[in-house]
Amino acid sequence: QVQLVESGGGLVQDGGSLRLSCVASGHTLSSYDMAWFRQAPGKEREFVAGINRIPRSRYVDSVLGRFTISRDNPKNTVSLQMNSLKPEDTAIYYCAATKAGLHLSSNFYDYWGQGTQVTVSS
Repeated sequence: QVQLVESGGGLVQDGGSLRLSCVASGHTLSSYDMAWFRQAPGKEREFVAGINRIPRSRYVDSVLGRFTISRDNPKNTVSLQMNSLKPEDTAIYYCAATKAGLHLSSNFYDYWGQGTQVTVSS
């Protein structure tokens, strides 16, 4: 069993930056492919960025060049650096873990954090 805890969300102005962190416990993070998803009100949960065990990263087109995902296996932590934030980035951001590779569908992820709110004001 893996427990994931996100932190770092908050309120930021258009064009600002935030850094989200996800700390894992219960199992070593190096065994998992990790991803960040987000869910805005009235919308489905969507894949934002992921980093596998190689590590190799993958991003949704809307955040390319603005977001960077990284992992620190000794610290059991995955981070998401978000720059040039836009109001449309407003959502609850979730950390997720899988051994099935980086999939865009949330169905492939076995473990989830509780989420952290990111709000970007215009």
